[in-house]
Formats: sequence, C-alpha cells, structure tokens
Amino acid sequence: MRALSAANSLVQVTGSNLNLVYLVLAVSLVALAIAWALRSQVLAASAGTPKMQEIAAAVQEGAAAYLARQFKTLSYFVVIVFLLLFALPGDMDVKIGRSIFFLIGAAFSATVGYQGMWLAVRANVRVAEAARQGSAVNAVQIAFRTGGVVGMLTVGLGLFGASLCCSLSGRCAISSRRIWIWRCDACDVYARWRRNLY
Repeated sequence: MRALSAANSLVQVTGSNLNLVYLVLAVSLVALAIAWALRSQVLAASAGTPKMQEIAAAVQEGAAAYLARQFKTLSYFVVIVFLLLFALPGDMDVKIGRSIFFLIGAAFSATVGYQGMWLAVRANVRVAEAARQGSAVNAVQIAFRTGGVVGMLTVGLGLFGASLCCSLSGRCAISSRRIWIWRCDACDVYARWRRNLY
C-alpha cells in the first residue's frame, strides 16, 4: 500500500540523480576493497603456537556449527517474508522487485554475519599471540582491523545493494524522521532489511 504523500518520498533516478547513484556505487566498492585489505592484514598475522592453533580450530568448528544452525532457522523466516512480500498488493514488477531485493538484502546480511564470525574466531588467536609476544599495539591493531572488516562490509554491501536497486528500478525511496510511511517498493524493503544490521 502507498501513503498519500508517497510522491514526496520517491526520487526518480535520472540525470544528475543517476550520477549520484553511481557515485554511491563507487564508494561502496571502495569500502569493500578496504574490507578485503583489512581482512588480508588480519590473516597475515601469526596464529601462534601449534597448541594455540589447535584450540582455535575447535573454536572455529563450534562457530561454524552455530552459524549453520542460525542460517537454517533464519532461512524459514526469509522464505515466509519473501512470500508475504510477493502476496502484498501491487503491480507484478513491484511484487517481483521487492521480493527479489529482499532476498538480496538477506544474502548480504548473511554474508556480513558469516564473514564477521569467520574472521573473529581467526583473529582471536592472532590477538592472543600478539599479546603473548608482548605487543599490545599489534594486538589492538589486529582487533580493530577485524572490527573494521565487518564495518566496511556492512557499509559497502549496504550501499552497493541500495545503489544497485535504485539504478535498476529507476527510483529510490527516501525516509523522513518526520513522516512515517509504509511503502512496499523494492528499495524500501531492502533498506529496511539492511538497517537492522546497524
């Protein structure tokens, strides 16, 4: 359904607006490149003694099992919401668009969650090793870079998805703190899904 003031919350993506979308897309790619660079720096650090690596491997196995269970449970939710979004009133292109971009948002959120957990359980042992070597600076640097990967992934994938949605659909939903509008556009559904990460 659309509110009467929907026209005030919709920006047609043409001309200079489209250039801004491309700029946002470029920024998202820069954020993803920074995430990749930080990830490489974290993994390049020493993983410690064989005993430390053995313990870390057990932690990593537990984390992988946790993620597998979590994703399995969330997949039911994703399917239900996908079907509900498709069943809501609207033209067929709107139904398909909002449902597909919800799936894209879900996939990006899963990527951030998986990569965050995957890297965290590998960074832990590297932080411990840096501390064992007596370098608090290196330990903190590894920890902050690990957090930076998750932050840059969140921002990068969020902006990438939003700019992709706006450029493909030719319109973007704009939210206002003063006007609360429930809109079922693909971009709006995607933005709401991504906002939950923050």
